[in-house]
Amino acid sequence: MTTLPDARTLVTELVGAQADAWDRSGQLPTPVPKELAAAGLLCAQVPGEYGGLGYTSTHNGELTAHVGALCSSLRSLMTSQGMAAWTVQRMGSAEQRAAHLPRLATGSLAGVAFSEPQAGSDLTAMTTQIRGAGDAVVVDGTKVWVTGAVYADLLVVFGRYDGGAAAVVVPAGAPGVEIRPVRDPLGCRAAGHATVDLRGVRVGTDSVLGGAGLPVDWLVTPALSYGRLSVAWGCVGIIRACLAAACRHARGRQQFGRALAEHQLVARLLAEMVVAEQSATRCCEHASCSWDAGSPELVAATVLAKHLAAGNAATAAAAAVQVLGSAGAHDGSTVARAYRDAKLMEIIEGSNEICQLLLAKHAEAVWS
Repeated sequence: MTTLPDARTLVTELVGAQADAWDRSGQLPTPVPKELAAAGLLCAQVPGEYGGLGYTSTHNGELTAHVGALCSSLRSLMTSQGMAAWTVQRMGSAEQRAAHLPRLATGSLAGVAFSEPQAGSDLTAMTTQIRGAGDAVVVDGTKVWVTGAVYADLLVVFGRYDGGAAAVVVPAGAPGVEIRPVRDPLGCRAAGHATVDLRGVRVGTDSVLGGAGLPVDWLVTPALSYGRLSVAWGCVGIIRACLAAACRHARGRQQFGRALAEHQLVARLLAEMVVAEQSATRCCEHASCSWDAGSPELVAATVLAKHLAAGNAATAAAAAVQVLGSAGAHDGSTVARAYRDAKLMEIIEGSNEICQLLLAKHAEAVWS
C-alpha cells in the first residue's frame, strides 16, 4: 500500500512548479490525473478488497490538504473521484461495487452530476429524468458545473426516478452525452468543470444504484457529506499555502528599514492566518474522526468543517494578498490563485448560506 508520506512525495513530484501554468491554461495534462488515479490516490478511502488503499478519512484528509496546498484544481478531481467512489460504495449492490470500485481505484476518472440550471442549492428542483425502458433506463437532462467531467470516463448522474430520485452510472462517452467545458471559471480553472447534456442516453438497468425511488435528500446527503469534508480539507491546504507564502515574503521584504513581519499590522495578519489554519484543521480532524467512527454527528460535523474551512481559506487568501501586495496581485502568484480558488470554495458543495441554515437547524435540534 502507498503510505501517506509516499503519496505526498508522488503528488509533489507530479505537480512540481506547474500549478500556475495549469491554472492559466485551464487544463491539466491528462497523464497527471491518470497517474494519480492509477495509484489509487484520487479515491484513497476505497477499501483494499476493491483494489483501493483503504485510507482512513483522517489520512485521506491530510493527503487532500497536501494536494490542496499545491493545486486546488487537482484537489477538485480528488473530491469528485472520491464522491463518485463513495456513492457507489454506499449505494451500490455487491455486483456494482465489484464492477466500478476497482476501476475508480486503479485508473478510471469520474465526475458526479448534481446541479442543474435551475437546481443548485435546492437539488429537490432537479428535472433530469431517469426512466425505465425494458432492460434499460433512459436519461434526459442537463447538468451544470460537473467537476472533472472534461477528464471523466464515468459520470454518476442524479435525477428523478419513479416518484423519487436515483443515481445512475453513465459512461462519459455514451451516445447522447455531450460535455461542454465551462470557459474561464473564477477558480480551480483546470478542474475540468463542464455542462453535461444527456439526450436519450441509454444504459442498462444494472447501472442504476441502490435506493432508486427514495427522496432526493436521502440519496444526495452521503455524497455531499464526502464532498464537503474533502473541500474542507482542501481549504486547509489553501490556508497552509497562503501562510507559507505570506511568511516567506514578510520575513524577506524590507520596508522602512525592517522586515515586514516586524510591523505590527502585518504581524497581526500572520497571526490571524495561523488561527485560521489551526481552527480549520481541528474542525476537519473532528469531522474525519466522526466519519471513521460512524458517529451520528457526521453530517453536522462535515457541514461545520466545510463552512469554517472555506470561510477561513477566503479570509486567509485575502490576507496573504494584502501581505504580498503587488508581488501577489497577478496571475502566476500562488496567493492570487488561492484568492480565486478559495472564493469558489465558499459556493460549491453547499454555499456559506446553505451551511448556515443547516447548522441553525442542527442547533435547534440539539440545544432547544
